[in-house]
Amino acid sequence: MKFIKVLAIIAVFIGVIGSGVWHFLIKDTYQIAKVATPFSAKSVCSCRFVAERSMESCLSDFTLDVSSFTFEESETAITVSFSGWLPATALYTPGVGCALIPTQ
Repeated sequence: MKFIKVLAIIAVFIGVIGSGVWHFLIKDTYQIAKVATPFSAKSVCSCRFVAERSMESCLSDFTLDVSSFTFEESETAITVSFSGWLPATALYTPGVGCALIPTQ
């Protein structure tokens, strides 16, 4: 019985610490990444396929550090993810431009 009480106290302690970490450290980064990944995908797609600039040139347009973002280029699309999370894809259509598409 004493063992179960100790486990319950440890579980509550870990829950409180985890909640604090989420609230004060991770939550804001997550919210920013939810907006930044689609924005980056659309911006880089337009830069690459509409303006026909190099990937390095497009990435230099960002004023903030984008090293934690992964940019993947296919023949007509750009997919961006934040440290492997929250992927966003922008697809280029000739004559129309780039548009965000739903990702699974």
